[in-house]
Amino acid sequence: MTFLSPERLWLLALLPLLAAAYVLLQLRRRTYAVRFTNLALLQHVAPRRPGWRRHIAAALFLAMITLMTVGFARPAGNVKVPRDRATIMVAVDVSLSMMARDVTPSRLDAAKDAAKKFIQDLPARFNVGVVAFAGNANLIAAPTTDRANAIASLDRLTLAKRTAIGEAVFTCLQGISSFDEQARQDPPPAHIVLLSDGDNTTGRSVQEAVDASRAAHVPVSTIAFGTPYGTVDIEGETTSVSVNKETLRTLAESTDGKAYEAADAGQLSDVYTHIGSSLGFTTEHRDITARFTGLALLLALGAAGTSLFWFSRLP
Repeated sequence: MTFLSPERLWLLALLPLLAAAYVLLQLRRRTYAVRFTNLALLQHVAPRRPGWRRHIAAALFLAMITLMTVGFARPAGNVKVPRDRATIMVAVDVSLSMMARDVTPSRLDAAKDAAKKFIQDLPARFNVGVVAFAGNANLIAAPTTDRANAIASLDRLTLAKRTAIGEAVFTCLQGISSFDEQARQDPPPAHIVLLSDGDNTTGRSVQEAVDASRAAHVPVSTIAFGTPYGTVDIEGETTSVSVNKETLRTLAESTDGKAYEAADAGQLSDVYTHIGSSLGFTTEHRDITARFTGLALLLALGAAGTSLFWFSRLP
């Protein structure tokens, strides 16, 4: 937390003086009581005070003054603010390894179901596009706020050979920058969410994709989907298709995105939910004076309430 007017915090130096004055007043009252030597009569003319309760209102009052002073210095902190406009590209691996059934009912079917829910739950103001990639990458749904079009495109996915992760990133970047005139002249905040289970085997390299994403200021979050035990039958031969997590992690971390892993449909759904909640907001450094003002008001009400309840007067 920072302060936009930090010089006003010097007023906090007055608080110890107020506390000291309160303590001195309490000591003076005790001195007057001792001077009254007829203790039996003193109990009738000066009934016993309510002990520690009489200090509660004073403590709340000092805390209120502290918060008001801090608020007067205009504190500022990081605040989550809903994005007004953003473009999300969902890239789905459709290489042959995605037909593995180590995930029920298959890696591809689980990926499609989770991606549909992810798209449906994104804020309505977001544009969403879909890219499918295997040996090459294709924009199968251009970025739009039309969720039905993006979801329908996932039902048309078909499997193919090889995995072009780098090409998928380049296709996503092209879709982000060219889907309308406003995007070309005033690009909105954008993010790529790429799901894959393999390594980059064709097309441009992952490093080239990293360089392009960083130049466009578009983070890539990756999801490594599947288990180490997946197998597929290709042309009568059983092939192991374990997940290559390192490539995807490098892509994500090098573009300021997040790297996730999911071994089943439930974990994948949780990952998409987490990504969606983080993409819907941006963090800004803003004035948070209202927080301290609100807390100070609650303390003021507490001081007044306790004083009225115990002593039938305002502090």
